[in-house]
Amino acid sequence: MLYGAIEAGGTKFVCAVGDEKGNVVKRIQIPTTVPEETIPEVVRFFSEYELLAIGIGSFGPVNIDPASPAYGNITTTPKPGWRNFPFLQTIKNECNVPVGFHTDVNAAALGEARFGAAAGLDSCLYITVGTGIGAGAVVGGRLLEGLSHPEMGHILVRKHPEDSYEGKCPYHRDCLEGLASGPAIEGRWGKPAAQLADRQEVWELEAYYLAQAIAQYILILSPKKIILGGGVSKQQSVFQMIGNQVKEALNGYVSLPELESEISDYIVKPGLGDDAGIIGSLLLADLAYQNEVKMRLT
Repeated sequence: MLYGAIEAGGTKFVCAVGDEKGNVVKRIQIPTTVPEETIPEVVRFFSEYELLAIGIGSFGPVNIDPASPAYGNITTTPKPGWRNFPFLQTIKNECNVPVGFHTDVNAAALGEARFGAAAGLDSCLYITVGTGIGAGAVVGGRLLEGLSHPEMGHILVRKHPEDSYEGKCPYHRDCLEGLASGPAIEGRWGKPAAQLADRQEVWELEAYYLAQAIAQYILILSPKKIILGGGVSKQQSVFQMIGNQVKEALNGYVSLPELESEISDYIVKPGLGDDAGIIGSLLLADLAYQNEVKMRLT
């Protein structure tokens, strides 16, 4: 029983074949250029296998409402060529199998909840900080969605009194993503985050913004584990800074060991490392296949 998985990012697609237990048989990376170039490479890879279903964890925003005519479309992305692209339907038509579809961060949250840092828990929050900032949540064992999927990277945060950077987000300027994403770090400091590892002031400011957001997520969602992924999570020192500032922001109002003495075990790196998204996409494929089976039996 093999499934296909697509972790579609703004710079690359990771495509894999594996099973419902998260075991990956083979994977490739394809540059994210325009659909006319990227999608044929994806289809060519999957054509070598007999697949039961394919799961897609996509960069967004995306339409996740099955009742909508635009279900499975990428919507208002600034990525050239991908705005309003019918992602799900294109893959379904080309590969002729059931397709599961969600955001890349919700796929990663699903992977971490099943097999990673939140295994055994019925709720968690997965945050990625890289080219953009996004978050996916599992609540009561299910992916959080409603009118659409959460866009937690675009919440408003208080600017640091000494931060004069105007913000990078093309929609909101100084939202969380506009102030704390990878491009924002580079825009403010003049170098990519990877070249600023030894600059304490960079990570103190980064922690200032991320801790504000995390404190709000805790107060609203009360997840049992928070998983911080993406490129920024490679900076080990930032975790302690974030933990300390989250405690300061909450100020003892939510008095639980996880948010005080055990916070280093509460805000953690992904248990699946860089595989959270692709493994979560395999799980989306499994869900799509199981739903197809149920429909055939009714």
